[in-house]
Amino acid sequence: MNNDEFRHWSLRAADWGADYRNTLRERPVRPLVKPGDIFRSIEASPPEDAEPMDRIFADFEEKVLPGMTHWQHPRFFAYFPANAAPVSVVAEYLVSAMAAQCMLWQTSPAATELETRTVDWMRQALGLPEGFSGVIQDSASSATLAAVLTMRERALDWQGNKRGLAGQARLRIYSSDQVHTSIDRAIWVSGIGEDNLARIPVAGRFRAMDTAALEAAIVADRQAGMQPAGIIACVGGTSTGGTDDIAAMAEVAKRHGLYLHVDAAWAGSAMICPEYRHFWAGVEGADSIVFNPHKWLGAQFDCSIQFLRDPESHVRTLAIKPDYLKTHGHDGIINYSEWSVPLGRRFRALKLWFLLRAHGLENLRTMIRNHVAWSEGVAERLAREADFEIVSEPMLSLFSFRHKAATSADADEHNLRLVNAINDDGRIYLTQTRVDGRVAIRFQVGQFEATAADVDEAYVVITEIARGMT
Repeated sequence: MNNDEFRHWSLRAADWGADYRNTLRERPVRPLVKPGDIFRSIEASPPEDAEPMDRIFADFEEKVLPGMTHWQHPRFFAYFPANAAPVSVVAEYLVSAMAAQCMLWQTSPAATELETRTVDWMRQALGLPEGFSGVIQDSASSATLAAVLTMRERALDWQGNKRGLAGQARLRIYSSDQVHTSIDRAIWVSGIGEDNLARIPVAGRFRAMDTAALEAAIVADRQAGMQPAGIIACVGGTSTGGTDDIAAMAEVAKRHGLYLHVDAAWAGSAMICPEYRHFWAGVEGADSIVFNPHKWLGAQFDCSIQFLRDPESHVRTLAIKPDYLKTHGHDGIINYSEWSVPLGRRFRALKLWFLLRAHGLENLRTMIRNHVAWSEGVAERLAREADFEIVSEPMLSLFSFRHKAATSADADEHNLRLVNAINDDGRIYLTQTRVDGRVAIRFQVGQFEATAADVDEAYVVITEIARGMT
């Protein structure tokens, strides 16, 4: 592809993207395909000769697009959002065109310095105190793994990377059952082991970790000869929005000298609104905090910020400095590859910088406040319906509900059939979960371009399809 062709197809792709966004409401949110349909439509062997771009592009539209779930659809109410505000997409075009490898300051000085500045903008926007610094990771999973590795190294007096875990004290990490499964994976990958992730009971509306039980578990483990290493708290857990008492957990962590990591991957974006910050009161006592601008805030995936109270411990855990990665002649610079598990780094700060400047914090606050109010409205309307029950009350814009099955029917099976029927209908997209062992249906409002009318449509679809099943 020469430069003229590159220009033509770049413009074509941009035009396609604008048309795609403009027609999303006309498409089913989830594709109506069966497993294997797309696979069978793709040639079994790679081409020996070059093919024309118009044929490749046509195959993209005819074979790939029909199999896509439309995460930017305004009636996407499943999982959590993975928003890509149009301005962040434009920034990603520029990042893709430059294709810089931003692992070191010297390999892209602007990428490093813009990241430092933009992360500090977000610190201010969230109301975090000065003294926190941070890094843009690819996802909360990577940030949590980095935090767990740091817990491990601090607890082992920085000998884990060198000597391994054999012969060392048995480490213990503490969390509730409301945390994301990325915590389990971090425990696996770190070598600490699933059996050493102590699950602390939860209580109350927000299923917060019982801090008395947490402290008792720490004391008991120490008495048993084990080595407590860290605590993982959540604000806005994936299933029902489980939210821990961060201030109380920070006190426990401080008393016992443990590292505290707070996973606010989804809910953290809402903290740009001062009235929601009570959900993480005491967060200034955390050692590590992660939130994903690529969820609710509108930055295209991937863009996850990890804030750190003590970056030196983090860097001491992760940094490797072979001679070919040293920047000579400059002191005091940041090489963000030393703050991450991967060496390679994309220029993620650019889309966040574009986003914050193009929308401003106040417009982003309005979006989040609308989403919370609209979700609460749907919960209130469903609660007034005789055949529905609210299982978990709204936490920001997330709640869960159940439809009451006939007396002779299996309630779990009934609600699974309901969520499948809703998704097969195509107008909206929801997901299921389990709350206290029973199936419930999750509902969250978070898509960047959703309107009040889209949310009203969700209520209509849910009730209409449920009535058709009774």
